[in-house]
Amino acid sequence: MAIVPGGSTWVARWGIQPHLMSRASSTNNLFMQLPRFSINTKELASACSAFCSQGSLHALHNFGSFGKSHHRRSGRLIVRAESDYYSVLGVSKNASKSEIKSAYRKLARSYHPDVNKEPGAEQKFKDISNAYEVLSDDEKRSIYDRFGEAGLKGAGVGTGDFSNPFDLFESLFDGLGGMGGMGGMGGRSSRNRATQGEDQGYNLVLNFKEAIFGVEKEIEVTRLESCGTCNGLKVPAGVDAGSRLRVRSEGNAGRKGGPPGDLFVMIDVLQDPVLKRDDTNILYTCKITYIDAILGTTLKVPTVDGMVDLKIPSGTQPGTTLVMAKKGVPILNKNNMRGDQLVKVQVEIPKRLSGEERKLIEELSNLKKGKVPNTSGI
Repeated sequence: MAIVPGGSTWVARWGIQPHLMSRASSTNNLFMQLPRFSINTKELASACSAFCSQGSLHALHNFGSFGKSHHRRSGRLIVRAESDYYSVLGVSKNASKSEIKSAYRKLARSYHPDVNKEPGAEQKFKDISNAYEVLSDDEKRSIYDRFGEAGLKGAGVGTGDFSNPFDLFESLFDGLGGMGGMGGMGGRSSRNRATQGEDQGYNLVLNFKEAIFGVEKEIEVTRLESCGTCNGLKVPAGVDAGSRLRVRSEGNAGRKGGPPGDLFVMIDVLQDPVLKRDDTNILYTCKITYIDAILGTTLKVPTVDGMVDLKIPSGTQPGTTLVMAKKGVPILNKNNMRGDQLVKVQVEIPKRLSGEERKLIEELSNLKKGKVPNTSGI
């Protein structure tokens, strides 16, 4: 009988037979280890008095004392339990194969996750399937009857030919109308149909020029099935931060022969310290002196193609934007089409002038006003 927590008391469930094991630092006194369920003696003694007599609890403590007498420093008592497959299916140990099969089919219908949405239903369904796989096989049943689950494992015998409990379910219900009419399943379970693999995501960081001109990158993606034909990821010219590239059929493998999912690559782009991007245009700000603004000049300005000469017309006003045609970002999926580079002109006005500079500026100002400066000898 299994003891499992149920609020302030403990309740019995699923017909589990407890086994005792003493675990200590010495491996010579290891009794029997049966994985699945464990509680310590303090929990058992304080919480299950409604189900265990005082004598049985006393026996447990005596067993613990026995273990400790041999391993005082590190020995402790652990209660381990294994499933009673007959109780799981609700049949007697003398049940026939037909009775076992009938019990399995009834319980499997009740606890199949496509029908029963209660918490724990899927685990119960798996327990039922595991029990049926053993008890429906004469050899496994014989070993189990004599030695329990430990005997099956010790003999190197698996718990069944079906690695998936849903495959076992399909093998019994397929051809019998499935579970039509129960929970809307309408025949063959959706769990056994070919389904497409899940999509995979990957974040890729590019530098400024890689995003502008495109690049071919080698990336490593962890997925359900290795890629035998990957030739690198080709990033097209003109992508921007936030762009998403879709690589078809490079996601996780499909189930039951279904097609693989897709690989989605999210693009992030590092900023350039000088050039800024605005959609397909490149933005740049240059500084010139007020003399160059008046007289005009030629400057070398940076572009994504390298340094290029830019002519500043005479009389250029502060804040003027000059256009460098086709020096911007390639337009995505449009060959030989690019945006522009927009150069904003910032005119620097000096805060201090030398005496000679000031004199010349004043002469220029007087000339502008139509005044003739005073000169000696006139």
